[in-house]
Amino acid sequence: MDKPMKVRALGLMSGGLDSMLAVRVLLAQDIEVTGISFETPFFRAEAAQKAADQLGIPLRVIDIGASHLEMLKNPKYGYGSQMNPCIDCHALMFREAGAIMESEGFDFLCTGEVLGQRPMSQRKDALRAVDKLSGYSGYILRPLSAKLLWQTIPEELGKVDRLRLLDIQGRSRKRQMALAADYGIEEYPSPGGGCILTKAGFADRLRDLLATQENVGLQEVELLKWGRHLRLPSGRRLVVGRIHADNLKLQELARKEDLLLQVEGVPGPTGLLAAETSQQEVELAANIVAAYSDAETGKEAIVALSGKEKREISVTVRPKDEFRELLI
Repeated sequence: MDKPMKVRALGLMSGGLDSMLAVRVLLAQDIEVTGISFETPFFRAEAAQKAADQLGIPLRVIDIGASHLEMLKNPKYGYGSQMNPCIDCHALMFREAGAIMESEGFDFLCTGEVLGQRPMSQRKDALRAVDKLSGYSGYILRPLSAKLLWQTIPEELGKVDRLRLLDIQGRSRKRQMALAADYGIEEYPSPGGGCILTKAGFADRLRDLLATQENVGLQEVELLKWGRHLRLPSGRRLVVGRIHADNLKLQELARKEDLLLQVEGVPGPTGLLAAETSQQEVELAANIVAAYSDAETGKEAIVALSGKEKREISVTVRPKDEFRELLI
């Protein structure tokens, strides 16, 4: 007789303990689990890769930066404490994973979400909203809280034994930590963190960017994570590196139509100025970059421009306090 086909799950992984435990609960039922993790400018997959390696399962990493940014501009269910659209974000990830599930014959999706753990996205009504918005209601299994939630299609079909799923809820992590010890999971990140959309400083910058600039793309969002940002009179932004790592990143992110500015002969920041900028603002940007360099105030400095044009501008170095009101 032919052996029955193995049940296959596609598991969303953040790299945290909950997603690791959800996988282990399913592996204990001899279900084959493939991990999937998503990347945007706001969160990466490094922790998920470490978790998958510990668990011994394959991991797929999918970049959803463009679609995530479009969702972020107008999320149906709004934002959390900062600029985190958790319900819409989770639904987007399940929608992407669900398309793979259908095309490659996985039986269901799973996640480490715990009922009541997060006030915005893990209430029962919020979990239902995620399922509905994703388009895959009935195929999203949450093994850690499944006994407290509605029965899913894989449970109804007998592909998952509901009795061997769990009933964890709330913000306490005592049961998860005990389970980790039972499963021999010794290394996992502390809860929280991961998504910088929950960080007040970054969220303020992003909120300002979306409110003051049209056609915001991935480059503009990525730039928010680096250097100091100044708003020029036209509303355009000048990004000025704080440290060497900022300078290197600005040089990497610059497009061919952008301008890079650096003071010659002395240590100092790299400045990045977006394309289509007036000559007056280029000169203002050169003055700002010089002010934040180690060039002596009141002395002449030469600022080299590269990118869409290559030339030099001579400026008299001014105190950086003169530009403080331009800081975002």
